[in-house]
Amino acid sequence: MNVFKTIHKSAWVSVLSLALLSSCDKGFEELNTNPDASPFIQPGYMFTKAQMDVFSNSYYSTGVLAAGGSMQHYATYKDVPGIGDKYYFQQGSYPYDYFQNAYPTAVNEITEVIRAVSGNPAQVNLLSVARIWRVYTMHRITDLYGDIPYSEAGKGLTDNLYTPKYDAQQAIYADMLKELEEAAAAFNTSQATMGTADLIYNGDITKWKKLAYSLMLRLSMRMTKVDAATAQTWAKKAIAGGVITTDADVARINYVANGQNFNWNPYAAALRGADLSTSSFGQNNTEGGKFAKTFIDHLKTTQDPRLGVLSVVWRNEGTTATPKYVADTSRTIQKGMTNGLLAKPADFGTYSEPNPNVLLKYDTPVIVISAAEVNLLLAEAAVRGWYTGEDAATAYAKGVTSAMKNWTLFGAAGVITDNQIKGYLAANTFPTSGTTEAKLDAINTQLWVSLYPDEQEVWANYRRSGYPKLTPVNVPGNATGGTIPRRLLYPPTEESVNSTQVNIAIQRQGRNELTTRMWWDKQ
Repeated sequence: MNVFKTIHKSAWVSVLSLALLSSCDKGFEELNTNPDASPFIQPGYMFTKAQMDVFSNSYYSTGVLAAGGSMQHYATYKDVPGIGDKYYFQQGSYPYDYFQNAYPTAVNEITEVIRAVSGNPAQVNLLSVARIWRVYTMHRITDLYGDIPYSEAGKGLTDNLYTPKYDAQQAIYADMLKELEEAAAAFNTSQATMGTADLIYNGDITKWKKLAYSLMLRLSMRMTKVDAATAQTWAKKAIAGGVITTDADVARINYVANGQNFNWNPYAAALRGADLSTSSFGQNNTEGGKFAKTFIDHLKTTQDPRLGVLSVVWRNEGTTATPKYVADTSRTIQKGMTNGLLAKPADFGTYSEPNPNVLLKYDTPVIVISAAEVNLLLAEAAVRGWYTGEDAATAYAKGVTSAMKNWTLFGAAGVITDNQIKGYLAANTFPTSGTTEAKLDAINTQLWVSLYPDEQEVWANYRRSGYPKLTPVNVPGNATGGTIPRRLLYPPTEESVNSTQVNIAIQRQGRNELTTRMWWDKQ
């Protein structure tokens, strides 16, 4: 480069800069403004982003490998991605991906929405849905890690607070329940809503109320082992407020297959991008993943019609030299891979994996909270004597029916007929005359199936209920002593940058290990 030209150009820039600084009233602010950005928070745009970022965060590492493997929905023969499959953690960032990605995106975004609409009575509905969504966001984080930054989260921009305290999970739950109650009560039908910025209900505050109370019911049931009295109080409040009991009110975010990849279903995108290439036909999956034997065996043993919706085996209709693979949903050939394998099975290509016509489609919804889940929780509340609106068997049947009907939302390959549902319920009756334990087992085993593919919630419900009774693996060198993990790990960046607050949390909760139980996860 010509040195003279470089010096000359630098001098000219310096003169220009001085001229601009000496005449700020002659257009400097206009020149210094990004025409593609707003200096003010646009609540609707930010709220849309906050809704999406809860689910687009680390689904493969957190949902599939950690939670899904631990819950024996998924299996892998490889060791590096074996955090849930065989309780290995040797390298990578699987145990803390969700934490370190959630705060800069979903948490900060919903915090800014709340800040932008607070104090304006005309925006009370915007504030209420933002408060509810913050609870949804934060409960997913605390249920993965336990004590987390909560009351001081998102204050880096407003307060220059970059080392927030870690709140005790018990205090977090108390505040989340309070937030849901206050937000639901504050809705005003005469004021504006989020409208189309709301990807779930398009601004329908009646449905948002039901979502708030349904989330309240979920959180209350989370406390059954640690504080049954408080759990009962909040469960009754939720039920009285009105929860999601019909499929018309299911909370979901719809996605589309065209446009940029943020329009895609994040679960499908993660599965396809990380492991299940549509060109592999199940023969050489990147991370060695398949459906687990425990999951497939259960679906087959109970004659569950969801097996044909969820699972395929890639069958070769061609020759060895010229293969022609087809996705076969036939019940008889489905088989799951054993958790804890240390080498690739010779027949790897014959094991079941997610149906590409259902679970790997980009234009399918993510279900936030469903009537299936709520009805099954109501069935448990009835067993506990906290709900008298109907008997447990009725709520159970409604939950199972809704769970199977939900797959219709995924297209023609997801349709389960009424006759199939009736046949399943007839073969898998609710144990009305059984023990309380038998009833809780039946309900929560259904949740283990029905909540899939929301593996974070599957894992949380398992830890709080103890069902289904899963047999852990115990391979050499595992990090848990052969027990199913109870939490994920705080990131190393937190341990270095925010060490004081992390250490306080560890002293209160227990060591930063996969086996440490959080507040609501008691024996």
